[in-house]
This record gives sequence, C-alpha cells and structure tokens, in this order.
Amino acid sequence: MRPPLLRSSLGCLLTGFGSFPRNKAVTQAAAPPLLSYLRKTMHYQTEPRGHQNSPDYRLYFKTSEGKYISPFHDIPLIAETEQDNNVPAKKPKRNESEVLYNMVVEVPRWSNAKMEIATKEPLNPIKQDVKKGKLRYVANIFPHKGYIWNYGALPQTWEDPNHQDKDTKCCGDNDPIDVCDIGTQVCSPGQVIQVKVLGILAMIDEGEMDWKVIAINAQDPDAKNLNSIDDVRKSRPGHLEATVEWFRKYKVPDGKPENQFGFNEQFKDKDFAVEIIQSTHEHWRALVQKQTNPGGIECKNLCCCDSPFKCSAEDARDVVQSVRTSTAVFFTLMMANKTALGVAHFLKNL
Repeated sequence: MRPPLLRSSLGCLLTGFGSFPRNKAVTQAAAPPLLSYLRKTMHYQTEPRGHQNSPDYRLYFKTSEGKYISPFHDIPLIAETEQDNNVPAKKPKRNESEVLYNMVVEVPRWSNAKMEIATKEPLNPIKQDVKKGKLRYVANIFPHKGYIWNYGALPQTWEDPNHQDKDTKCCGDNDPIDVCDIGTQVCSPGQVIQVKVLGILAMIDEGEMDWKVIAINAQDPDAKNLNSIDDVRKSRPGHLEATVEWFRKYKVPDGKPENQFGFNEQFKDKDFAVEIIQSTHEHWRALVQKQTNPGGIECKNLCCCDSPFKCSAEDARDVVQSVRTSTAVFFTLMMANKTALGVAHFLKNL
C-alpha cells in the first residue's frame, strides 16, 4: 500500500503510513465577480497580465499575503482547514474516505477558450493554449455549449511521461491530473475550490494516458448526496455518458481522431481514483525533488521544503515583473507598427 499524504504546519509535504488524514471542515467564499481585478478564492488571489483572448494573457496566483506562487507546485493537493479569527472550524462527521482536494479551475463550464496551467513557464500561470500560432477554442459538441463541467487540475500531481500505467500500458501526458467538477456553480478561471472525488475515467489521447477525475464542489447543494460514481449515475441520468461522448469527440472538429478509453469506457470508482491521484502525487514529488526527468516542466516554487527549485518571494516577484515588462514592450512595438502602417497608408493616398 502506498503511503498517504500528510501536511505539516510549515507547509512541507510529509510521508506517513495508514489511511488518508481525516478531512477537516472547509469554508468557501461565495464566487466573486468575473470582472474583478483580483479574484479572491479561499486562500488565493489571481492577478492578470496582458489582455484576455490574446497569446500574451497570463493569470498569476498570489497568497492572501500578496506573495506570488505556482498553482501547480505551491497549492496543496489536500484541502486545509479554514480558520476564522484563530478559531478552528468545526469538524463535520465524515468518514476516512471523504478527503477534500483542492482543484484549480482552468475553464468555466459552458465556455470554449482552452485555458490551462502553463507547466513550462516559471510560476505556471494560467494561459490560453495556442496551436499553430492560433488561440485554441474547443468546438461545441452537439447538443452542448463548450465544456460541460468546470474543468481544471489537481495541484501537486503529475502524469509522468516516463511511467507506464499497468492497466492501459500508456504513459502519462506530462500534465497535472485533470478534474471535471460536476457541481452546479459556474466557476471562474483561477478559482481554487475544494472538491469531493467520486470516480475517474481513463482517457487515452493519441496514445498518452490522460486521466479525468470526476468530482463535485464540496459547497454544492448536491455534494452531501453524491458519494460515488454510482450516485452520479442514479441521480443524474445521462451525465456520465455525455462526459464520455464529449471527451471522445471534442478534438474531431480540429481534424484529430476520436479519443479512446481504457476499461471498456467504464468509469472506475472512488477508491481507484484516489489511488491514481496518490500515484500522480508521488510522481510530482519526484519531479520537484529533481529525482526524475522533468520533461520540460518548470518547477520553480516557494513552498516545497526539500525542492532544489525552491525560490524566494523576491525571485517570484521578479518573474511576474519581467512578464509585465515584456508585455509593455510587446504592445509598444505593436502600436509603433500600427503607426508606421498608418503613415504608409496616408502617404500612399496623397
């Protein structure tokens, strides 16, 4: 049995033996306005650089103290206890399996822009994916509009491209593990929510393993009633089937083949999902401790105690400052180019 995840008061990841730690009560602030400059989440803020719907747009993450962090490496996998005025939150009656996980929302439900954690950039901001020089948008897969759930990733996980899954015989896709939040709230890019894991789907994308965790926002009204993948099947007829069809076909409009699935396209249960999550966390741990080939992944972080990639808050601020400067230079050159074209057009028409 693999060792579970524990977390110390200093924020360093530790390894222990036994079952996962008992979950503690988590409080979640109401979803903030989409247009706010700094969108506050449970412990984190996001700060944009560049312009939305452009290749230079980046969404950086900060702590409540204003320190820039990596959402990939510095946000803990397992949700921590929220405290108010130094008074610990009350513990609800939960069993050992009901650990809550942090989910970094990349794409809100019903939207089309393919936003993702930039795994190969320092501090791993959220950006819009670019293919062949063009911003990437997923097509509407009839009868759906955009993504049919809030879509994102579990921090501190990594699907190792050097590791072959024993069941599917496929290697990881070099990304954090993906999550589909089936809750009713439409979230914002960069929002960090706490989710309850219900099951997992083994998607195979052009020969690469690309697990899809099925989860629900812990603050959703249905969360207390959904405790397994069978509960989803019973209470939401057609939802899981629609999920498989969406993932099968969403790349077809771009000229790619349909995606394939392991386990006869069947969802695996919660316990299996937790094993996969734990495995990807162990691979991530090896990644940030420089014990494996990083595959181009940028591992700069502020909170991983034993990581040779750990940096200072000042170094992190310099990273974001350099992006701000680069963006300013880009737009200065763009405006200069527009001015030059305007002058040329004027002279041509004299």
